[in-house]
Amino acid sequence: MIRVLFLGDIVGRAARHEVIQQVPTLREEHALDFLVANCENAAGGFGVTPKICDALFDVGVDVLTTGNHVWDKPEIIPYIETQPRLLRPLNMPEATPGSGLVTYTNEAGKRLTVVNVMTNLFMAANDPVFSALDGALVRHKLRRDADFILVDAHGEATSEKMALGHMVDGRASMLVGTHTHVPTADQRILPGGTAYQTDTGMCGDYDSVIGMNKEVATDRFIGRGNSRLSVALGAVTICGLLVEADDTGMAQTVRPLRRGGELALA
Repeated sequence: MIRVLFLGDIVGRAARHEVIQQVPTLREEHALDFLVANCENAAGGFGVTPKICDALFDVGVDVLTTGNHVWDKPEIIPYIETQPRLLRPLNMPEATPGSGLVTYTNEAGKRLTVVNVMTNLFMAANDPVFSALDGALVRHKLRRDADFILVDAHGEATSEKMALGHMVDGRASMLVGTHTHVPTADQRILPGGTAYQTDTGMCGDYDSVIGMNKEVATDRFIGRGNSRLSVALGAVTICGLLVEADDTGMAQTVRPLRRGGELALA
Protein backbone atom coordinates (compact mmCIF):
# COMPACT_ATOMS: atom_id res chain seq x y z
CA MET A 1 0.00 0.00 0.00
CA ILE A 2 1.04 3.59 -0.63
CA ARG A 3 -0.25 6.55 1.39
CA VAL A 4 -0.07 10.02 -0.15
CA LEU A 5 -1.24 13.35 1.29
CA PHE A 6 -1.82 16.35 -0.92
CA LEU A 7 -2.11 19.81 0.68
CA GLY A 8 -4.03 22.58 -1.08
CA ASP A 9 -2.79 26.06 -1.98
CA ILE A 10 -0.64 27.48 0.85
CA VAL A 11 -1.71 31.13 1.19
CA GLY A 12 0.66 33.52 2.91
CA ARG A 13 3.18 33.49 5.74
CA ALA A 14 1.02 32.20 8.59
CA ALA A 15 -0.21 29.26 6.50
CA ARG A 16 3.31 28.56 5.32
CA HIS A 17 4.63 28.47 8.88
CA GLU A 18 1.75 26.24 9.99
CA VAL A 19 2.39 23.80 7.16
CA ILE A 20 6.12 23.75 7.92
CA GLN A 21 5.34 23.03 11.57
CA GLN A 22 2.76 20.34 10.81
CA VAL A 23 4.41 18.39 7.98
CA PRO A 24 6.64 16.16 10.16
CA THR A 25 3.66 15.36 12.42
CA LEU A 26 1.39 14.64 9.46
CA ARG A 27 3.96 12.33 7.91
CA GLU A 28 4.32 10.34 11.12
CA GLU A 29 0.65 10.38 12.11
CA HIS A 30 -0.55 9.04 8.76
CA ALA A 31 2.50 6.89 7.94
CA LEU A 32 2.89 8.76 4.67
CA ASP A 33 5.00 7.53 1.82
CA PHE A 34 4.75 10.90 0.08
CA LEU A 35 3.51 14.42 0.78
CA VAL A 36 2.82 16.95 -1.99
CA ALA A 37 1.66 20.57 -1.64
CA ASN A 38 0.62 23.44 -3.89
CA CYS A 39 2.81 26.46 -3.07
CA GLU A 40 1.85 29.07 -5.67
CA ASN A 41 0.43 31.53 -3.09
CA ALA A 42 2.97 30.89 -0.33
CA ALA A 43 4.86 34.21 -0.66
CA GLY A 44 2.47 36.87 0.61
CA GLY A 45 -0.39 35.29 -1.32
CA PHE A 46 1.26 35.78 -4.69
CA GLY A 47 3.93 33.40 -5.96
CA VAL A 48 6.71 31.54 -4.21
CA THR A 49 10.43 32.09 -3.59
CA PRO A 50 13.41 29.72 -3.59
CA LYS A 51 13.82 30.17 0.17
CA ILE A 52 10.21 29.10 0.78
CA CYS A 53 10.55 26.07 -1.47
CA ASP A 54 13.71 24.98 0.32
CA ALA A 55 12.01 25.37 3.71
CA LEU A 56 9.11 23.17 2.58
CA PHE A 57 11.43 20.53 1.13
CA ASP A 58 13.54 20.56 4.29
CA VAL A 59 10.62 19.56 6.55
CA GLY A 60 9.46 16.70 4.33
CA VAL A 61 7.39 17.97 1.40
CA ASP A 62 8.42 15.76 -1.51
CA VAL A 63 7.03 17.69 -4.49
CA LEU A 64 5.61 21.22 -4.88
CA THR A 65 2.99 22.14 -7.48
CA THR A 66 1.87 25.58 -8.63
CA GLY A 67 -0.52 27.32 -11.02
CA ASN A 68 -1.20 30.72 -12.55
CA HIS A 69 0.75 32.62 -9.86
CA VAL A 70 3.96 30.64 -10.30
CA TRP A 71 5.87 33.55 -11.91
CA ASP A 72 4.74 36.31 -9.52
CA LYS A 73 8.19 36.29 -7.88
CA PRO A 74 10.74 36.51 -10.72
CA GLU A 75 13.53 34.97 -8.63
CA ILE A 76 11.74 31.64 -8.95
CA ILE A 77 12.65 31.36 -12.65
CA PRO A 78 16.31 30.32 -12.30
CA TYR A 79 15.40 28.15 -9.31
CA ILE A 80 12.71 26.16 -11.13
CA GLU A 81 15.15 25.44 -13.95
CA THR A 82 17.41 23.53 -11.54
CA GLN A 83 14.89 22.10 -9.02
CA PRO A 84 12.83 19.35 -10.68
CA ARG A 85 10.61 18.88 -7.61
CA LEU A 86 9.07 22.34 -8.08
CA LEU A 87 6.55 22.06 -10.91
CA ARG A 88 4.74 24.56 -13.07
CA PRO A 89 1.70 23.58 -15.16
CA LEU A 90 2.62 21.06 -17.84
CA ASN A 91 0.53 22.74 -20.53
CA MET A 92 2.23 26.13 -20.36
CA PRO A 93 3.68 27.06 -23.77
CA GLU A 94 6.78 25.33 -25.09
CA ALA A 95 10.06 26.84 -23.82
CA THR A 96 8.49 27.92 -20.52
CA PRO A 97 11.09 27.38 -17.74
CA GLY A 98 10.76 24.30 -15.57
CA SER A 99 8.71 21.14 -15.95
CA GLY A 100 5.14 20.07 -15.35
CA LEU A 101 5.93 16.48 -14.38
CA VAL A 102 8.36 14.70 -12.11
CA THR A 103 8.88 11.16 -10.86
CA TYR A 104 10.29 11.04 -7.35
CA THR A 105 11.54 7.86 -5.65
CA ASN A 106 11.54 7.66 -1.87
CA GLU A 107 14.01 5.83 0.36
CA ALA A 108 11.86 2.69 0.24
CA GLY A 109 12.07 2.63 -3.56
CA LYS A 110 8.44 3.64 -4.16
CA ARG A 111 7.91 5.85 -7.19
CA LEU A 112 5.57 8.85 -7.20
CA THR A 113 4.81 10.66 -10.45
CA VAL A 114 3.24 14.12 -10.05
CA VAL A 115 1.63 15.88 -13.00
CA ASN A 116 0.69 19.57 -12.67
CA VAL A 117 -1.76 20.96 -15.24
CA MET A 118 -3.77 24.16 -15.57
CA THR A 119 -7.27 24.19 -17.00
CA ASN A 120 -8.36 26.45 -19.88
CA LEU A 121 -11.78 27.84 -18.94
CA PHE A 122 -11.61 31.28 -17.26
CA MET A 123 -7.82 30.98 -16.94
CA ALA A 124 -4.84 32.50 -18.76
CA ALA A 125 -4.18 31.13 -22.23
CA ASN A 126 -2.22 27.87 -22.25
CA ASP A 127 -2.06 24.79 -24.41
CA PRO A 128 -5.15 22.52 -24.33
CA VAL A 129 -5.19 20.75 -20.99
CA PHE A 130 -6.95 17.56 -22.04
CA SER A 131 -4.45 16.61 -24.74
CA ALA A 132 -1.50 17.61 -22.54
CA LEU A 133 -2.63 15.46 -19.63
CA ASP A 134 -3.60 12.56 -21.87
CA GLY A 135 -0.17 12.62 -23.48
CA ALA A 136 1.56 12.66 -20.10
CA LEU A 137 -0.35 9.56 -19.01
CA VAL A 138 0.45 7.79 -22.27
CA ARG A 139 4.15 8.36 -21.60
CA HIS A 140 3.98 7.61 -17.85
CA LYS A 141 1.97 4.56 -16.85
CA LEU A 142 1.08 3.09 -13.49
CA ARG A 143 3.12 0.06 -12.46
CA ARG A 144 5.47 0.41 -15.44
CA ASP A 145 6.79 3.88 -14.63
CA ALA A 146 5.28 4.77 -11.25
CA ASP A 147 3.64 3.17 -8.25
CA PHE A 148 1.36 6.18 -7.67
CA ILE A 149 0.39 8.98 -10.08
CA LEU A 150 -0.97 12.24 -8.66
CA VAL A 151 -2.49 14.96 -10.85
CA ASP A 152 -2.94 18.53 -9.58
CA ALA A 153 -5.55 20.14 -11.85
CA HIS A 154 -5.29 23.87 -11.20
CA GLY A 155 -8.36 25.69 -12.45
CA GLU A 156 -11.52 27.67 -12.00
CA ALA A 157 -14.30 25.61 -13.62
CA THR A 158 -15.63 22.65 -11.65
CA SER A 159 -16.98 21.04 -14.82
CA GLU A 160 -13.57 21.06 -16.48
CA LYS A 161 -11.88 19.49 -13.47
CA MET A 162 -14.60 16.83 -13.25
CA ALA A 163 -14.15 15.96 -16.93
CA LEU A 164 -10.39 15.66 -16.41
CA GLY A 165 -11.04 13.30 -13.52
CA HIS A 166 -13.19 11.03 -15.66
CA MET A 167 -10.66 11.15 -18.51
CA VAL A 168 -7.85 9.87 -16.28
CA ASP A 169 -9.96 7.40 -14.28
CA GLY A 170 -8.03 4.14 -14.05
CA ARG A 171 -4.84 5.78 -15.34
CA ALA A 172 -3.91 7.95 -12.34
CA SER A 173 -4.11 7.15 -8.65
CA MET A 174 -5.47 10.56 -7.75
CA LEU A 175 -6.68 13.76 -9.41
CA VAL A 176 -7.28 16.70 -7.12
CA GLY A 177 -8.24 20.25 -8.02
CA THR A 178 -6.66 23.45 -6.75
CA HIS A 179 -7.04 27.22 -7.34
CA THR A 180 -10.51 28.07 -5.95
CA HIS A 181 -9.31 27.78 -2.32
CA VAL A 182 -12.63 26.26 -1.19
CA PRO A 183 -12.78 22.54 -0.31
CA THR A 184 -15.50 20.64 -2.16
CA ALA A 185 -17.42 17.79 -0.57
CA ASP A 186 -17.23 15.39 -3.52
CA GLN A 187 -14.16 13.35 -2.60
CA ARG A 188 -14.66 9.80 -3.85
CA ILE A 189 -13.11 6.94 -5.79
CA LEU A 190 -14.22 6.97 -9.42
CA PRO A 191 -15.36 3.70 -11.07
CA GLY A 192 -11.92 2.95 -12.54
CA GLY A 193 -10.12 3.41 -9.22
CA THR A 194 -8.90 7.03 -9.31
CA ALA A 195 -9.38 9.12 -6.16
CA TYR A 196 -10.98 12.47 -6.99
CA GLN A 197 -11.88 15.81 -5.40
CA THR A 198 -12.86 18.89 -7.40
CA ASP A 199 -10.93 21.23 -5.10
CA THR A 200 -8.97 20.37 -1.98
CA GLY A 201 -9.22 23.92 -0.63
CA MET A 202 -6.43 26.07 0.72
CA CYS A 203 -4.14 26.10 3.69
CA GLY A 204 -5.03 29.54 5.00
CA ASP A 205 -7.47 31.72 6.95
CA TYR A 206 -11.08 30.95 5.99
CA ASP A 207 -12.42 34.09 7.71
CA SER A 208 -11.52 35.80 4.46
CA VAL A 209 -12.25 35.95 0.75
CA ILE A 210 -10.27 32.96 -0.57
CA GLY A 211 -7.47 33.76 1.86
CA MET A 212 -7.42 37.52 1.36
CA ASN A 213 -8.49 40.29 3.77
CA LYS A 214 -12.29 40.22 3.59
CA GLU A 215 -12.87 43.98 3.95
CA VAL A 216 -10.48 44.92 1.16
CA ALA A 217 -11.75 42.16 -1.14
CA THR A 218 -15.39 43.07 -0.55
CA ASP A 219 -14.76 46.79 -1.11
CA ARG A 220 -13.14 45.99 -4.45
CA PHE A 221 -16.17 43.97 -5.55
CA ILE A 222 -18.63 46.74 -4.75
CA GLY A 223 -16.50 49.56 -6.10
CA ARG A 224 -15.56 51.26 -2.84
CA GLY A 225 -11.83 50.94 -3.27
CA ASN A 226 -8.99 49.42 -5.22
CA SER A 227 -6.46 48.75 -2.46
CA ARG A 228 -4.04 45.90 -3.10
CA LEU A 229 -5.27 42.58 -1.79
CA SER A 230 -3.46 41.34 1.30
CA VAL A 231 -3.45 37.97 3.02
CA ALA A 232 -5.94 37.48 5.88
CA LEU A 233 -4.14 37.06 9.19
CA GLY A 234 -6.51 34.87 11.23
CA ALA A 235 -6.27 31.25 12.29
CA VAL A 236 -5.09 28.82 9.62
CA THR A 237 -6.94 25.71 8.49
CA ILE A 238 -4.79 23.10 6.78
CA CYS A 239 -6.78 21.39 4.02
CA GLY A 240 -5.67 18.32 2.14
CA LEU A 241 -6.67 15.01 0.62
CA LEU A 242 -5.32 11.70 1.91
CA VAL A 243 -5.31 8.71 -0.44
CA GLU A 244 -4.22 5.12 0.07
CA ALA A 245 -3.57 3.01 -3.03
CA ASP A 246 -2.86 -0.68 -3.50
CA ASP A 247 -0.03 -2.29 -5.44
CA THR A 248 -1.76 -1.57 -8.76
CA GLY A 249 -1.77 2.16 -7.99
CA MET A 250 -5.55 2.29 -7.71
CA ALA A 251 -7.08 4.14 -4.75
CA GLN A 252 -8.58 2.09 -1.94
CA THR A 253 -9.44 4.91 0.46
CA VAL A 254 -9.83 8.67 0.11
CA ARG A 255 -10.63 11.20 2.80
CA PRO A 256 -10.24 14.93 3.30
CA LEU A 257 -7.97 16.36 5.97
CA ARG A 258 -8.92 19.63 7.68
CA ARG A 259 -7.01 20.77 10.71
CA GLY A 260 -7.37 23.96 12.77
CA GLY A 261 -8.87 27.35 12.02
CA GLU A 262 -12.44 27.97 10.88
CA LEU A 263 -13.21 24.64 9.22
CA ALA A 264 -13.82 21.26 10.80
CA LEU A 265 -14.96 17.95 9.42
CA ALA A 266 -18.42 16.84 10.56
